[in-house]
Amino acid sequence: MAPAYRVLMAQSPDRPPVDDILQKVLDAVPFRLSVANGVESARRGLRELPRRSTHSGIRVADHEIDGPAGAIPIRVYWPDRQSGGRADPVTMFFHGGGFALGDLDTHDVTAREHAVGAGSVVVSVDYRLAPEHPHPAAVEDAWAATCWVAANAEKFGADPARLAVAGDSAGGTLAAVVAQLARDAVRSGSGPGVVFQLLWYPSTMWDTALPSFAENAEAPVLDSAALEAFTHWYAGHLDLTDPPATLAPGRATDLSGLPPTYVAVAGHDPLRDDGIRYAELLAQADVEVELHHAATLVHGYLGYSGVVPTATEATGRGLAALRTALHR
Repeated sequence: MAPAYRVLMAQSPDRPPVDDILQKVLDAVPFRLSVANGVESARRGLRELPRRSTHSGIRVADHEIDGPAGAIPIRVYWPDRQSGGRADPVTMFFHGGGFALGDLDTHDVTAREHAVGAGSVVVSVDYRLAPEHPHPAAVEDAWAATCWVAANAEKFGADPARLAVAGDSAGGTLAAVVAQLARDAVRSGSGPGVVFQLLWYPSTMWDTALPSFAENAEAPVLDSAALEAFTHWYAGHLDLTDPPATLAPGRATDLSGLPPTYVAVAGHDPLRDDGIRYAELLAQADVEVELHHAATLVHGYLGYSGVVPTATEATGRGLAALRTALHR
C-alpha cells in the first residue's frame, strides 16, 4: 500500500477572496516585501514590521557554531518538558525572506510557536544571506548547522533520533534541501537522519510557468517583482533552465526515501502551485505527504497567527502534524 497523500483543503476553481479579518489587518498595517529600494531597505522593512509577543516564558539561548565560512549564529528554544524522562525531539528552523532578508529576530515569534506547538527543542539558524552570499551559501550553513545539532543534541537535552526540519518560504526550501541531503547521508552511512519535514509555502520547483505565478502576480505581501529580485540576488549566477536540487529540490531526480512531509500553501500566493506540485511529486515517489491549502490566506501567514483566526488555525494544523510526528 502506498503512503498516504492527504489534501486537507482542495483548490477551488472559484478562488475565494482574502480572509475578511486578514484583509482588515493588511489595510491597517500594510506590508509588502518591497525590493524597489534595494536589499538593505527591504531588510529594514521586514525587521520593523510590528510583531506580537508570545510564549515569553520559555527558555531561549543564543550560540555560535562553526560553519563553512565562519561562525553561524543559532538560537535555541526549549519548551516545557514534553517527553517525561526522555530527551525532547529537536526541530531545525530556517527562516524565510527570499534568501536575502530575515534573521533570528524577525522570526523569533514563529520559532517560539514551533517550540511550544510541537513540544520540541527548536534551533533557529541565522544562515548567510544573498546577494552578499548567493547560492549555495544558505544551503551550506543550513546543512552544517543540522549536522552540528545532530552531533551535539544531548548538550541541549534533545534527542537526535527525533530530528525534524521546518521553514517558511525560502526557509521551507532550505528545509526540503536539508531533508534530501540527510537522506543521502543516511544512505551513504553517515550524517543525521530526518524524521519529518514541515514546509510552509516553500519554493521548490523554480518554475514560474505554474498558474499561480500569473494569477497572484500582484498578491499581498509577496508579488512577482519581489520574486524576481530574490531570484536575481540568490541565484542570478545559475542556469535556471536546469537548476540544481540544492536550489530547486522539486527538480531532484530521486525523491524516494524522504521523511513524512507536511506542505502548507496559501491561495493568494505566487508560490501556491509550487508547493502543491512538490507535494504531488513526493506522493508519486511514495513519500507520506499531507498538503494543506489555505485558500483565503497570503504568503507569510505564519506572521498573522494569533491575530487572524484563519491564520492561527492553519498554523496550528501544521504544528500539530509536527508534534504528532515527533511524539509518536
